[in-house]
Amino acid sequence: MNQQNKMAGRIDYGIVLTLMLLCIISLISIYSAQLTNEQYNANFVVKQGIWYVVSTFAIIVMMQLDYEKLTKWAYYFYGFGLLTLIFVLMFGREVKGAKSWIIIPFLGSIQPSEIVKVIMIIVLARVIMSHNKKHQIHTVKYDFLLLIKMGLIMLPPMALIMLQPDLGTALVFIAIASGMILVSGISWKIIVPIFGSIFTVGGAAIWMVINHQSWLIKLGFKPYQFERITTWINPETDPQGGGYQVLRAMTAIGSGQISGNGAGYNAISIPENHNDFIFTVIGGDYGFIGASILLALYFLLIYQIIRVALDINVPFYSYICTGVVMMIMFHVLENVGMNIGLLPITGIPLPFVSYGGSALLGNMMAIGLILSIRFNYQKSMFTTRERKAE
Repeated sequence: MNQQNKMAGRIDYGIVLTLMLLCIISLISIYSAQLTNEQYNANFVVKQGIWYVVSTFAIIVMMQLDYEKLTKWAYYFYGFGLLTLIFVLMFGREVKGAKSWIIIPFLGSIQPSEIVKVIMIIVLARVIMSHNKKHQIHTVKYDFLLLIKMGLIMLPPMALIMLQPDLGTALVFIAIASGMILVSGISWKIIVPIFGSIFTVGGAAIWMVINHQSWLIKLGFKPYQFERITTWINPETDPQGGGYQVLRAMTAIGSGQISGNGAGYNAISIPENHNDFIFTVIGGDYGFIGASILLALYFLLIYQIIRVALDINVPFYSYICTGVVMMIMFHVLENVGMNIGLLPITGIPLPFVSYGGSALLGNMMAIGLILSIRFNYQKSMFTTRERKAE
């Protein structure tokens, strides 16, 4: 009985409860989406429920990875991730122009890049930890060396993902790395110029797309490549083409007003409203109040992860928590942003809520990492105390 109590005390029930609430929201929203959209005949509620069960087992597996295993096996995980990305390019199934999927018997399609996100968090944490142990005094030279190491680790998987092509996932990788760079100890004298240059180049590129597409065409770009930017800035210019999705999404969310229209009432049919545009269902059915509750749950989850990092106060674990926070936060901001027209459409799902087994599995594995931190840290504390008592 005493051992069972110790086991129970090592589980972060706050995070578990938040996941359960997101699961309930997901199943209700997907069910509601299917009531208003006849795009598919499959029962996505049942499929999502099955993936939640599978992902729960994935969490249990991830919780067995303690500090020693994570640091020791990080590069083996990395090699496995690269092999899966190569495999999907060679034998994967192409969906909507992207060769990102592998067919697994009984489970269906799975997107390896979603799992590689979690692997990348572990590997980058390992790289930062090893570098900072070796170079405890930060200098410009050593900070640049760390950036080079991180860049070399990120380059192969990002190149393979861009070959699929999958720009959305590549952006998630960049978000994860950016957050981990900020907490790695690299000097702001290096960070500010690098991030400033990236934002400057990005802003200049958007300006050229809007005002001087002819210059970009001379450089080899194609006109269709500018569509996402132009329809993001002004979707009304192509209401039946590139701007169709975002205009209908904003209309659906706006129709919910403060308290929403009620479950299944949303009469505005939107393609992929069970997947990338699930937020339109929540906004339309439950209005501003429902959408705010969902966002509050995400903020609560992020707070709980940060709390784990602060409580444990182990650098390697802090880097992992940062990577997971950046992954979830980028997904939420980008998905909600593209649903309300603030950001361009990139095909990034809403974490734990959008239908999709691969994305759910990857996100649950990431939460499994967080739960393993609390679980195994408490375990090591109990073990130490018991040894001292002996």
